[in-house]
Amino acid sequence: MARAERILDARAILHLHLKVVIEETTEQTKNDHIAARVSVRVSPGPYLTAISLLLLIALFLLYLELFAAAAALAVGSVVSVFVFAATDRVVFDGKRIRRTGVLPRIGYRMFGLRDRLKLTDIEQVDSQSVRGIRRSGRFPYRHRTTFRGKGIAMTVVSGGERYRKFVREVLGRLDPNVLDARSLELREYLSDPATIDRLIEQFRIPSAEVLEPSFKKWKAARNSDVLPGEGSGQEFSQKARELRDLGNRLRFSGSLIQAAEAFRRALRLDPRDGWVLFDLGRCLLSVAGYERDSKLHRRAVALMRLAERRAGEDGELLSRLGEAYFQVGDWKRANTAFRRAIDVLGDGFRAIRGLAEIALREGKIAHVIHNFGAANRSAENAALRRWAGTEADYFSRLNADDEYMELEVSRVNLLERLERNSRVAVRASFVGLLVLFGGLVFEQVMVANFGWAIIFIAVGLRLVLLIGRKMMTNRIPFELVERDREE
Repeated sequence: MARAERILDARAILHLHLKVVIEETTEQTKNDHIAARVSVRVSPGPYLTAISLLLLIALFLLYLELFAAAAALAVGSVVSVFVFAATDRVVFDGKRIRRTGVLPRIGYRMFGLRDRLKLTDIEQVDSQSVRGIRRSGRFPYRHRTTFRGKGIAMTVVSGGERYRKFVREVLGRLDPNVLDARSLELREYLSDPATIDRLIEQFRIPSAEVLEPSFKKWKAARNSDVLPGEGSGQEFSQKARELRDLGNRLRFSGSLIQAAEAFRRALRLDPRDGWVLFDLGRCLLSVAGYERDSKLHRRAVALMRLAERRAGEDGELLSRLGEAYFQVGDWKRANTAFRRAIDVLGDGFRAIRGLAEIALREGKIAHVIHNFGAANRSAENAALRRWAGTEADYFSRLNADDEYMELEVSRVNLLERLERNSRVAVRASFVGLLVLFGGLVFEQVMVANFGWAIIFIAVGLRLVLLIGRKMMTNRIPFELVERDREE
């Protein structure tokens, strides 16, 4: 009897323990899910275009002295566009990203597309950094990140802590080979201002204003005068890595001069580190782009070549160097770096994909097909295999089917013409504004009417061209050509 009671007590204790564990696990999962849920705004560009057009029409009504209609249109357009823009966000719930805007969801329904994208379906992540206006020694950036997969694309833009949290949550869960080089760096180095200020104080990096004079002298000197030799200095790898990490965080925050100082200090501590040379080169490339300094641009490329010499058997560094060379248009060096990376890593997806893109720029379709096929075999997840397989099939069809090749070449040429004409339409609209302003100032009704005509023709043409660009962006499906042949 006592033994039976002990068994029952043990079972009760075990049951209670399991219940507590399950409750704790459930609560932790719930907390993780809540912590992972984050939303970020999409690019406001289309909404700004829409409100500009509506306000232009309201001004025209005001010009016609239709005051009530002009006021109603102006107020209604501002309120409605603000509501649509405020509710249009990209939300991540821990498993998928989805777009919540009313107008995008209507568009997805009309074209039979999904408004959500699972993490496992993401095939490519591309990020772009747009330069802002330099102020107080800083070179601010605006980042745009686009997620592509299963025929849809979602774009988010930087603008505070929400974007940083979104980047950490989403990009941190994706295969690195899905991300382009900029997205990889955003995932690793995008930081909040408080963290950067604390690290600046910890490593005692002076302000940009203090560093500006010495930075100008440093730019004017030769590389051999400012770079330590391979055997100079004492190596302190840990602190050099910390300074390199700080330099990259500063670089993405726009503090390029302070970033260059952090990289310079890291290089003094560990002169044989190819990663520091590589990051310093890219930092100087950014400064050269802002200042349009060709001499500094050449120095930055020379630093990357020195990093390539000191890369040794670091296949990841060689792959990143190849991508950097490709961005600056040095395809020969990029090809060499990618091939060295393949020799070190074997079938590395990023390096093989880089070779395919170089072959495409050089017009070697057979090499493009071969490399995308190799990338398909080396891919480690289904999304990458699907993307590489689709690219291989597409270029195989181009190579084998002359009719399809002609159609695609015509599409690309038309897309380029639409882009050029769209820019012409924008310039024409500004000319129309000047003519309108002149007519209003000098009270010349005919001149003002002529300005309005130019503006509306240019704006209408631009809208038509934008719609045409949107339609021509996607490739022509193979099935459409086959169906036409059968008919």
